[in-house]
Parts: sequence; C-alpha cells; structure tokens
Amino acid sequence: MELTVNERIANNVEVMQKVRLKHIVKISKGKKSIEVNSSNLRYIQIGDLRNDNNLKYAEHSKSNVLCTKNDVLIAWDGANAGTIGYNLEGAVGSTLAKLVINDNYKIFPNFLGRFLQTKSKSLRDNCSGATIPHISKSELENIEIPLPSLLTQQKIAEILDTADQLRQYNKQLIEKYDALIQSLFMEMFGDPVRNEKGWETVQVESVASKEKHSIKAGPFGSSLKKEFYVQNGYKIYGQEQVIKDNMSFGNYYIDEKKYKELESCKVKNGDVLISLVGTYGKVSIIPEVFEKGIINPRLMKISPNKNIIRPDFLKFLLQSSHVEKQLKNHSRGGTMDIINVGIIRKIFIPLPPLKIQNLFAERVQMIEAQKQQAQEALAKSENLFQSLLQRAFKGELV
Repeated sequence: MELTVNERIANNVEVMQKVRLKHIVKISKGKKSIEVNSSNLRYIQIGDLRNDNNLKYAEHSKSNVLCTKNDVLIAWDGANAGTIGYNLEGAVGSTLAKLVINDNYKIFPNFLGRFLQTKSKSLRDNCSGATIPHISKSELENIEIPLPSLLTQQKIAEILDTADQLRQYNKQLIEKYDALIQSLFMEMFGDPVRNEKGWETVQVESVASKEKHSIKAGPFGSSLKKEFYVQNGYKIYGQEQVIKDNMSFGNYYIDEKKYKELESCKVKNGDVLISLVGTYGKVSIIPEVFEKGIINPRLMKISPNKNIIRPDFLKFLLQSSHVEKQLKNHSRGGTMDIINVGIIRKIFIPLPPLKIQNLFAERVQMIEAQKQQAQEALAKSENLFQSLLQRAFKGELV
C-alpha cells in the first residue's frame, strides 16, 4: 500500500515534488541521416536504445538532429514505440525523439531515463495509428515525474543501474547459448552462402504446405481497427509476440464474427510468424498449446510442409545472417523499413535432408535446456529490477 504524505514524513521518506514532463523537457523528433561505413558521428536508431551490438555511423550534415549524453531518447514510431534510452550521443534517427532537459530544473538524466522506462508500456498502449503506431505527444508531455533532490536522484539511478547489470549479465549468457547454436549449425551445415556441403537450395515458397493460405500476410489495417477489439475471444498476434518470441504475451482480442471474417489469417500449431515492418525479419513459431487467433497487418505466416522441413529449422534459417542480408537488400521504406510476402517467398535457403534436420534439433534441445535455466535467472533478475523501479519513484527506495 502506498504511504500517505504524513506517513512518509514520519518514516523519514522523502516527499517528492511532481512536475509534468512538458515543463521540464523539450521534445525534438529525429531525422533520417545518410548512413556511412565510417565516421566519428554515431547514427542512433531503435536498436541502439537497448545495446551497442550494432554500431552505425552517419554522415555529418546540418540537417542531422544531434543528441548528447544529457538527453533522453524515446522510440517514437513502430512496434517498439515507448522504448527509452539515455547516455548516448550522435545523430538521432527518424523513428526516435530526443528529450532535452530544461536548464531551470535539476534533473539527473539517468533518473529521468529510468523513470520513463516505467511508462513505456502505458505510452505504447496509448499510441495512435493502426498500421504504424506513433507515440501520443500529449500523453508523453502530461506524464507527472517525481523530483527528489539531485543527490537522491543519483542514488536511485545507481541502485537501479546495479540491478540492471545483473539482468544484463543473464541476457548476455542467453546470447552465448544462441551463439553456440549458431556455431553448431555452421559445423553441421556449413555456410549457407558458399554451400560447401552441396545442399539443395530452394526458395521459401517451395517449403510451404500445399494448403490454401499457407503463406499469408495479416489483413489490411482497415479490417482490424482498435474499435473491433474485445476483452476476450480470438487473440490478435502481432510483432510484440514475435519480437519477444512469446505467444502468451499480449491481450488483444476480436470476437467470433470478426475472426470468421479474417479466417484466412488464422494461425495453427507449427506456423512460422515473421515481422514485416520496422523491426522486420523477427521470427517465432506457434507452439502446440496456443490461443486461437489471427495475425495482424505487421506479420505474415508460413505453414511449412513438415515432410520436408521442420518449423524450428525454418525459423533458424530465416533468422540466419544469410537470410538477413537478403532481406536488407530488398527492404524499402522512408520512415520505416518494410518487407513483404513477395520478398519472403523468393528468399533462398538450403534444404538438407529431414534426418539431418532432426539430428540438429536434438542437439539444439540440449543447449536449450541450459538456456532455459539462464532464462529463469533472467526472469528473477527482471522481476527484481521492475520491483526496485516501481519503489524508486514512490520514494520507498532511498
């Protein structure tokens, strides 16, 4: 239960002033920059808000929107809208916005960044736009932020940074297991580009089931507006599930009438789902136990012919660097990169015998068992971090 003001004073808990975000920051939308191979100017895009795994660089230009380490960044458009980053400097990409702190307020940037992380989901849930979600500026500006003393802000940020290090360690451990699986693939099947083992090479469309709608994109946005959503019914699967690789995530539903109308987009066990917009090329599989439902306009599905290819093997191929390069060559879009069903159909993949695919799957299963332990540790560290995050801004942490 949240403490009253009198209880806070009695328990020596700091009473925090609350200020609307519009009074303490200036919001500036990023712009698309010209990407170059080498530069001393970092090109910051959505992926950079999470980690530094894929550094990109921008050409110096007067049109660039630049940020410093004192600014806070927010993903403004797409499935990851509301994602927060800070302590970055460079050219801000067009799907991001920067929040510049007003000099009249004493605010530690890390504190503001951590606070806004607690609002990410709310901001994402209140986005506008059916096909491509956009942050509501008024929603963001009217967020009330508690402002303790600068010293308290720094202490809170330090505690949260320490807790974050633990969950980042667990994330890195999971990434190492993923790298081990990649190494196993290369050992068994070789480089898909050179194809030194001489596997048959086919296009994705040839490994799909012969049944109708075995390769299908989600419905047009006008067919699946938010006004059609209901509390319970048939689930709408979107990029949020695929990016997290977790089909149980999310709670958007349609009723039976709308489901039957969009039945060509329904999913079944073993279907491979692929994201098409923004964070494109992410892949997930519908498990044995799932909620009946359909894909949304930002996804496509492939029902594989299980007599020639395993769904999990197809997923692995579609996530490989070999396919990633093909997708990058074909992606298009101004504000946001986009791929489509036609592109995916024509992607080339190696097709080793099913017997060898099964052997690969058995070995992967052993690695996945170890990875599962790391994922459980990550879940615990994530819960700890989120608990501290919520307590921090109620004045209960320091």
